[in-house]
Amino acid sequence: MSKELFPFVTEKFLRDLSKNNNKEWFVKNKYRFENEFLIPASNFVVELGERIRHFAPNVIAIPKIDKSIFRLHRDMRFSKDKKPYKTNLGIYIWEGNKSRMECPGFYFHLEPGQIFFGSGIYRFSNEQLLKFREIISQEDNAIELDGLLTQITKNSEYKIGGSELKKTPNGYDKTYQYKKFFLHTGLYSHFEKPSLDDLKNVDIIEFSTKIFYDFNPLHQWLINNLIK
Repeated sequence: MSKELFPFVTEKFLRDLSKNNNKEWFVKNKYRFENEFLIPASNFVVELGERIRHFAPNVIAIPKIDKSIFRLHRDMRFSKDKKPYKTNLGIYIWEGNKSRMECPGFYFHLEPGQIFFGSGIYRFSNEQLLKFREIISQEDNAIELDGLLTQITKNSEYKIGGSELKKTPNGYDKTYQYKKFFLHTGLYSHFEKPSLDDLKNVDIIEFSTKIFYDFNPLHQWLINNLIK
């Protein structure tokens, strides 16, 4: 399959799956899953991983399900929603020797009507959260982090996520100039588009690489402060 068809053919498969989210349809369309979802996603992981290594040389990009490609099958054991399949493609290229979701990385998400790019750590582990708060309690570290986030968000389409708490947690200075960082349970930069229409004449590898290059300063800060 021509790489120019990604991510459009994959979005079409996911759109059809969302309308037919049952095992019978999926089994009959297994060839589409292979050719329109898995193979394009695997090729994307390989090519994007090679590009990202130019500025983040130690990232891990493994073109397999449950590695860089998130599984499509849902765990329904504790879910009220008994639809057997997710209707999105999630790809993660990460760095570090912990489990992939405890490591900083670069995330690509595709679903019908949306494409999303993110970089950072979506949710800190308990150990990382305590370490993060200790680090940003030192003003020099907070100034450095604040500066690089300001630089990233000079592009008005780039946003910073992970600030979920409503007030400064107990034990931390409520008058601290950078107390906003105490509200974070994760830290990531992100960009999304509600439609793929603007990408029809775009090289998706180059487009993705440019975004992740812009996000790389935060990735490197997290590596240097929470992983090394």
